[in-house]
Formats: sequence, C-alpha cells, structure tokens
Amino acid sequence: MAENNQNRRYPQNLQGVLQLAVEAGSAAEGPTPVEPMSEERKTWLREALAEVCKGPMDEVEQMKQCLAVLCKEGMSESEREGEEERDEEEDEDERESAFEMLSELCENLDNARDLMILGGLELCLSKYLCHVQSGLRWRAAQLIASCAQNMPQVQEHLLSMEALPKLLQLTDSDPHPTVRVKALYAVSCLVREQETGLQAFLSHDGFSVLMRGMQSDNEKVRTKSAFLLLNLLTSHPEQKDTVVSMGMVQQLVSVLRTPHSPFHEHVLGALCCLVEDCPHGLKDCMNPALGLEELLKQRARELQGKEESQEELDFCNRLRVMCFRGQQSDDNGMDR
Repeated sequence: MAENNQNRRYPQNLQGVLQLAVEAGSAAEGPTPVEPMSEERKTWLREALAEVCKGPMDEVEQMKQCLAVLCKEGMSESEREGEEERDEEEDEDERESAFEMLSELCENLDNARDLMILGGLELCLSKYLCHVQSGLRWRAAQLIASCAQNMPQVQEHLLSMEALPKLLQLTDSDPHPTVRVKALYAVSCLVREQETGLQAFLSHDGFSVLMRGMQSDNEKVRTKSAFLLLNLLTSHPEQKDTVVSMGMVQQLVSVLRTPHSPFHEHVLGALCCLVEDCPHGLKDCMNPALGLEELLKQRARELQGKEESQEELDFCNRLRVMCFRGQQSDDNGMDR
C-alpha cells in the first residue's frame, strides 16, 4: 500500500487538487493513514497551493506585456535580408493580438486610466495611428475609443495631445474603410457629452467631416456620421445656426435622394433638429427649389406599413408638419 502511494501520480492543476480533495473526503471514514507524507507529495502540494494562490496574471502586468510587444521596433533592412515574409506577418499578428487584448482589458475604466499612465495612449498616437498596416491603424483607433468612452480624465488627456485632429483626418481620408469607421467611433467618444472635445471638434471643422462622411460609399461610415450629427444637434442646439450656415440642409436633402438606406432615419432626424426652433433651417427646408415637400410625400408612401421603418416614418411626417403644415390636404391623412 505504501509502495502504491509512493508511485502515485499527482494532478498538476486546480482541477486535480479538487479531485484529490473529493477522494480524500470519500475515504474519511476509513482508517487514518499512518505512513508519512513522501517528499514527492510534499513538493507537489507546495507547488499546487502556490499555483492556486497566485491566480491569474495581474491585469496591469498583462498591459505591460502588450505594450512591450507594441514598443518593439521593426527589423532593419539588413536584419530583414534572408528573413521570410512569414516572419513579418507573424510580427503583425502579434501586435494585432496585443491591441485586441488591450481593448478588452480597457473596457474596465481603471485599466483605461492605468494604460494612460503607462504611456499606451501616446504610443497609439505617435506610432500606430499613422502605421503603414491598416490593421494596426484601426486597432489603435479602437483602443483609443475604448479608453475614452465615459472617462473624462482620459478624454482630457487625449485632447491635450491633439488626438482629435488626427482622428478626424483618418475619418475623412484614410483609404481603408475599417480605419475610417473606428476613427469616427473614437471621435464620437471624445466629443459626445464633452465640452472641451466639442470645441476642438468645431475648431477643426468636424461638421464638414460628418457631411462628407454621409456621402461616403461605405454604409457604416455614412451611418455613424449621420448618427453623430443627430446626437450633437440634439445635445447642442446652439450649434444649429452654425450647421445651417454651412449648407447642411441642402446636403442632407441630397443624401435623402440617394438609394434608400436605414441611415436615412438619422438624416431625417437631423433635419427635424435643424428645423425646430431654428428659423434659418426652416427657411432652407421650405425653399421650393429644394423639392423637399414632394420628396417627403414620396418617402412616406414608401415607408407606410413597414414596421421596421416606423421611426423613420415618424421623422418624415414630423418634418412635413413642421415645414408644410396645411399643405397636405391631398395626401389622405398620412400625417396622423
């Protein structure tokens, strides 16, 4: 029996520890073993308990390891000679994985603040928003967004480092659509409910960036641009005159004339904002040359009876009432 105990293999993980405990409990009613604990068992028990007590790696340490990967310099030309292209791909994959880990960790606000203290945001701005690899550019923008969302301290830090103009430039002109989408997401996290961010957005002609975004050939860019415009006009009605003076009403109506898309709901919502308590916006919408009244009638007919488009139809009818009240007597009461 003692020989069997000496030769017994002990588990190497927590599950094994628990299994051993169950077995020991099941044998509790039997005679108490009299043989002393072997050195092998003592060593295994010490290691198992140390592993259990250690637990998962500290999240700050995980972030430090990710930053170490991102801080590595690429190979020089001389080092690259003779290296296979696969090595470069593996290096890029490693960096992308580091970004993904950081984005996941920084959904925790404490980790987002710690990453700021560790210099991770500066690294994103100085090295990766302008990286030649689009996969690293958009992951850097996504990490910035993850850290900035609902975190005023991080927002102020990023704004002080002039992050917003870089992100607006990517939103406006990056050749890769995913980079544009993620950069716009980061812009949104820096300007919504953030007065300093809004002022920086205005000083860098951010509304023009959104205007061009709604004319993009990428659906996600169009949708996020229209949604951010609607949100900003709703939260900051004092900006209506500024936006109207840019010709935004005419641009939005032009967007509505493109093939129908779900993001038109946000476009109609933005037009409603520009008309409500804004005489200049109302005047632009009512201009016969714009042809908005007939466009809205046509759109209302197309949306009638479509449950998934009810909110868009509500915006459409609301805009018609505000702009052309008393002029729909021939429209079978669709405004009700």
